[in-house]
Amino acid sequence: MYQPVRPQGGDEAGEQRCGTAIDTRPGTTASQAWLRRVAQDAGHGAGGVPAELLGDFLIVLVDAATSGRLPDRSELDAVGHNGRRAAELGVSAGNAVQLYLSAGWRLWRELPDTVGFPDTVATARAAEAVLRTVDLAVAALADGYTAARRDMVRNEETLRREVIEDLLRGDGDAAGLVQRAEPFGLDLGRPHQVALAAPHGAARTDTVPAALERSVVDGVGDRDVLVATKDGRIVVVAPATSVHDPDLGVLLHRDLNRSSSATPWRVAVGRPHPGSYGIARSYEEARDALGTAARLRLRTSLLRAEDMLVYRVLLRDQPAITDLVQTVVAPLAQARGGAQPLLNTAETYFATGCVTAETARRLNLSVRAVSYRLERIAELTGHDPTDPSHRFTLHAAVLGARLLDWPEHDLRTGDAD
Repeated sequence: MYQPVRPQGGDEAGEQRCGTAIDTRPGTTASQAWLRRVAQDAGHGAGGVPAELLGDFLIVLVDAATSGRLPDRSELDAVGHNGRRAAELGVSAGNAVQLYLSAGWRLWRELPDTVGFPDTVATARAAEAVLRTVDLAVAALADGYTAARRDMVRNEETLRREVIEDLLRGDGDAAGLVQRAEPFGLDLGRPHQVALAAPHGAARTDTVPAALERSVVDGVGDRDVLVATKDGRIVVVAPATSVHDPDLGVLLHRDLNRSSSATPWRVAVGRPHPGSYGIARSYEEARDALGTAARLRLRTSLLRAEDMLVYRVLLRDQPAITDLVQTVVAPLAQARGGAQPLLNTAETYFATGCVTAETARRLNLSVRAVSYRLERIAELTGHDPTDPSHRFTLHAAVLGARLLDWPEHDLRTGDAD
């Protein structure tokens, strides 16, 4: 191995040979000043990155150039640690790498004159050692940076999920929740609404939120949006839209079904409410809308809480709705095939706007068969579905039967839902 050539003739001779008299031996005042200047210049050249993130990298480079020794594991680990620090300080990955590359070429630009390599072969070997050291250091830096970013994202996602869980649950510590939601851009002083999206089938929901959040932000025009998954559903918390903004439910339904055409989605949107408790209230409305639609076997794929209020009214006085079902549609159980075929016919008939031909098409029956069933319903219940004066009572009773899951389950007045 070659050794650095020290300036001869004292400081004055060194200044005449290379511009400044520098002793490159580690720990000397001259070497420290030189390396500090190179580090500061590299930091400025990398966009103002703190030069401290270089650590002892320049000393390692000088050692590689003068002795040919490549960095050991502990030295590379130190560079990796600096990569983690860069990520934690918010330095971009490109600027962090640029800091090390800039430090490498700036040091090499002055190193041959400073050290005084004896010949071109020694210079080439030193250059190779420096390049290989820079290569190893940048790889270690990138590994540390990536690991830190991964940990930060994981930690942020955990905090994000906890905030969303507490918002949807209506956490009692309102002041604390406001403070925790603020880093995610959520202004709880504004009215918010919650939308729930549930797939029809076994679609994965964990791959959707990131792209969907960008779409909602683009559509709503506000970064005050949170998207997550809960209980196999996608949850979207967004500020209340004005009459001029795109409708949140329409936006979600369109994007979800466009991105996953093989799996249709049903979207329910709660009403907007102010404050942190308003988010929990809107979430409950959206969740109730999905559950009620499933129990009623509604075909609607976009549900709004305000349109589902009538069903909540029916369920609010369960003894009354149970009595209505028992009185009006329970006699359908006397039919030869049981109550279910006639109940399905009445339900479909009302859903089609009382159009017999469309009812027949949906049930895959003839018009004559549907007409016979409607007549049979009138005979057993005393309420003619074709008579407008009877229609409301019968329709309410049919909806109540679905809400109470009758005839699959017995009617018990006063039972909890």
